[in-house]
Formats: sequence, structure tokens, C-alpha cells
Amino acid sequence: MSSNPELPTHFVAPIKDANVTVDAVKIDDKPSSLWRDAWRDLRRRPTFWLSVLVVLIVFVMAVFPTLFTQTPPNNDCQLGNSNGGPASGHPLGFTFQGCDIWARIVWGSRTSVSVGLLATLIGSSIGLVMGALAGFYGGWLDSLLSRVGDIFFAIPYILAAVVVMSVFADFRNVFTLAIAIGGFAWASTARVVRAEILRVRQADFVTASRALGQTRFQTLISHVVPNAIAPLIVLSTLALAAAIVAEATLAFLGVGLGSDVMSWGADISNAQQSLRNAPMALIYPSIALTVTVLAFILLGELIRDALDPRARARR
Repeated sequence: MSSNPELPTHFVAPIKDANVTVDAVKIDDKPSSLWRDAWRDLRRRPTFWLSVLVVLIVFVMAVFPTLFTQTPPNNDCQLGNSNGGPASGHPLGFTFQGCDIWARIVWGSRTSVSVGLLATLIGSSIGLVMGALAGFYGGWLDSLLSRVGDIFFAIPYILAAVVVMSVFADFRNVFTLAIAIGGFAWASTARVVRAEILRVRQADFVTASRALGQTRFQTLISHVVPNAIAPLIVLSTLALAAAIVAEATLAFLGVGLGSDVMSWGADISNAQQSLRNAPMALIYPSIALTVTVLAFILLGELIRDALDPRARARR
């Protein structure tokens, strides 16, 4: 209390009576990042785990088909079982040729997954290279690569794949089919990668990299591409679903891998002739194709939302 009566009186609480709380700072916590925030968002969503479960089952089925069935898909076909219903050891019945539907679905997943993975790898690789070079260097190279991308973007890749598989009818295999699909489906990926590269190359760490003496190509490989890879991962997931659909479409049209190769699209095409009498031979592979494609699409959509801070904030 002040001793001078002319001055205003001030009361100061004793320090021992003051209750001051200071928030503790956890210095051992890991710093936040785009991928860590995305994982925290994804692991709380049941649809993410459901789509991952379906994708894992399809991949395991494609790699280890004997874990799901011991019935040979082609060697155990008997005409006496033509369009037969479910029986012991044959839960889904038989096709028109008397083959086990479940065994053909299991073994047919290998074709769909193999073609889908290779086509996605080819298309994503071409799109990454074209988009990264066009977006980072700009100028005449950007104009040239963008016009090439526009040409491929204007060509329906399904139609292009039909032409390629018809021309190379004597060389039909998984690799040829993957090139026919992925080699014409990269233009949309290149556009997205180019736009992301244009955004990232304006960052301060790019300028710092150049100031430290790194060449433009070294900066592109070591700094720009790793920071622009997130949209490519999302696009690759969606492209894998599109490639599986493309393989089934080509097999349905008769320009796929041939009748001797098990494929969901080929089974759907072969089941048309007995659709009225035995529709399940067509419905079961259609369900397998639909569920697999939806799982990949859902997974890609969830990853895209998780990597977008604005989408996370709206939820």
C-alpha cells in the first residue's frame, strides 16, 4: 500500500498467494506434417479400413490363389456340370462349360491386378516425367510437352488399346496389354503433376537449393518432386481402378489376353449366352469386379480428402 495519501492506493497480492498456471510444452512430440495429419484423419474413418481390407484380400487372392480354392479353374471343367448350381466344394456353382465359378473368380483376380499394376506404373511414370519437366523448366519445353499431352488426352485410351491389341494379336500378354492401357492414359496425370510442380517451384526451399549450388535438375529431383508427389499417389490409386475396368472391357470385347487366360471380363462375356437360364455365372464375376473397383476408388477418394487440409477442416 502507498504511504503517500495523495497518490492512488494500489493493492498487490502476495506472490505466495498467487495461483499461476503455466502450460507445459511437450518438446518430445513429433512435429506435424502433411502425411502425419493425413494418417491421423484416415485411421479414424471406418470406410478407410473397409476399403483397405477389400484391397488386401484382392491382392492376397491374386498372389496366393490356392489359399482360397484348391479347384483347378480350367482343368476340372465337366460339361455334365454345365450351368449347375452350388455344390459341395463349389459354393458359386458352375459356368456354361462346367467350370467352377469361384475358382475362376479367384484365379481371374491375378490377371486384373497384374494388368492394373503394370498399366498404372507405366502411365504414372510417363505422366510424372512429362508433367515434372514441363512444369519446372517451362518455356518451349513446357509448350512442346503440353501439346503432346493434349494429343494423347484427346485419344480415348480404351479405343487406342483396342487398336493396339488388334494389331499385336500374336503378342497378347500382360505386358502388352498394360502398355496399351498405360501408354495412352498418362495425359491427365501429367496435367495434375505439372500444376503441382508449378506451385511447388515457387517455394523458398527451391531458391535456397539453387543458392547452395545445386543444378536445376538436382533441385527438381531432390526437392520439387518429393514435395509434389501427393497428388500422384491419389491419381495412381484411381488409375489402378480404371486400368482394371479397362482390362475387363477389352476382355469383354474379345481383344484382351485371349480365351485361355482367366479374366473377369472374359467370364462376363462368356456368360452372356446363358444369361436367361443361369444369370449367376455373369453376376458373380460382375460383383467381384464392381467391389474391387469401388474399393480402389473409395481408397483414392479418402486419401485425397485426407491430404487436403481444407477438406479436413470442413468435416
